[in-house]
Amino acid sequence: MARTNFEQLLQAGCHFGHLKRKWNPAMAPYIYTERNGIHIIDLHKTVLKVDDAAEALKNIARQGKKILFVGTKKQTKEVIAEKATSVNMPYVIERWPGGMLTNFPTIRKAVKKMANIDKLMQDGTYGNLSKRELLQITRQRAKLEKNLGSIADLTRLPSALFVIDVMKENIAVKEANRLGIPVFGIVDTNSDPKNIDYVIPANDDAKDSVEVILNACCAAIAEGLEERKAEKADEKAAEAQAEAEAVEAKPKRVRKARKEEAPAEEAAPAAE
Repeated sequence: MARTNFEQLLQAGCHFGHLKRKWNPAMAPYIYTERNGIHIIDLHKTVLKVDDAAEALKNIARQGKKILFVGTKKQTKEVIAEKATSVNMPYVIERWPGGMLTNFPTIRKAVKKMANIDKLMQDGTYGNLSKRELLQITRQRAKLEKNLGSIADLTRLPSALFVIDVMKENIAVKEANRLGIPVFGIVDTNSDPKNIDYVIPANDDAKDSVEVILNACCAAIAEGLEERKAEKADEKAAEAQAEAEAVEAKPKRVRKARKEEAPAEEAAPAAE
């Protein structure tokens, strides 16, 4: 079953590329034609690429791994945050913190610092500070929340990156490539797809275009999470059944052992 279709992508404006003079020749296989100086993306190929990416994302989610969504464009921030949150995945919609992947332990320290500030504020440790000091700490906490709050639950490196506009987020892509983390990307006609493992050729500037693709991908992730939950439930049920069978079989083994011991006890006086 297709995750999306040609009509949905067309209505969302996924086919609009950049001006012809701004194109990247590496995107030629995904360009259908040129109209009024603007490249038109071949949506038939986009449909296939969305399906491939969605299936791969589903498999990652089914294994209980995290997928980090990255997109710092103003017009797409809200939809990225909404869709990533709906499947309980981390996301970055503010400035990409350099070294977030390649220097992950340092990023984790900053996240822990945010948690420590919360803890100290709750237990009243900061109650004796002056207003100036308290204001500085509050501002520091707000800055950390803005930049790192959405990845607070990311305790280890993500298993995949989903990038909106791989040209703008090139630092994130480079870090993922360096660490061997697969990259899923919405790639427009002005971008280079060579470092992207799962290329989704589409308009990466329009909110509707990004939303329709994220809908399909996040629906696949949700399916993977549900399948993982069902598999865990089946495993627990199997374990419970095995334990019940073991408990039921134990008295039978005890009775059998006693029957085997009884003749031996009876034979002992006869031997005397």
